Amino acid sequence: IPTFRGKDGIWNKLKPEELASFDAFMKNPEMVWEWYQYRRKIISDTQPNPGHYTIAEFGRHFENVSVVTQNVDNLHRRAGSKDVYELHGNIEVNYCIECGEPYNKQIDYSDKNLIKCGSCGGYIRPGVVWYGEALPQDVFAKSGRLASQCDVCFIVGTSAVVYPAASIPLSAKQGGAYLVEINTDETEMSHIVDYSIMGKSGEILPVMLEELLKFREQ
Repeated sequence: IPTFRGKDGIWNKLKPEELASFDAFMKNPEMVWEWYQYRRKIISDTQPNPGHYTIAEFGRHFENVSVVTQNVDNLHRRAGSKDVYELHGNIEVNYCIECGEPYNKQIDYSDKNLIKCGSCGGYIRPGVVWYGEALPQDVFAKSGRLASQCDVCFIVGTSAVVYPAASIPLSAKQGGAYLVEINTDETEMSHIVDYSIMGKSGEILPVMLEELLKFREQ
């Protein structure tokens, strides 16, 4: 799935305000909806990678493993993680812009036509947090509490520049957690973590879990 940032990031080709804001949707709902349909099709054809599956596996071997994610692709849940907090929403969720009623019918991702709410006739929009919108406060508050109480915080595959999401590892640090960063490049968080590993999460996490399980058996 193309990232939003980095050399192949989507935002290097398209302006965020043209596609990922409420104003953009109201100005040109057809274009925004078509773009999200395109994104959904890519995501539906993509399987969780070994990193996703290993994170889910952590939850089966250790108590109180929570996943706080900025991703909207639902891959953590599809990989089997149970305790997932989606700070920026979920692209597979939809609701009405007028009455807020969830739209739970199956959507054909090849259909570019707008969908209207069966109750009030308002447009259906993707359940993601757009630019200028606040994070779901209950999800963010719970994520912050979990971070402040955790023993170890893994920071995996994030640029760590988008706030307030990037404050979650800081809450963990202030709570005394041991911070481990796994990323292909250095980030804004690299200077505060306790241990940093440069590389792909899908390659590093499976080895890390294997070694941890061996250590527990000693």
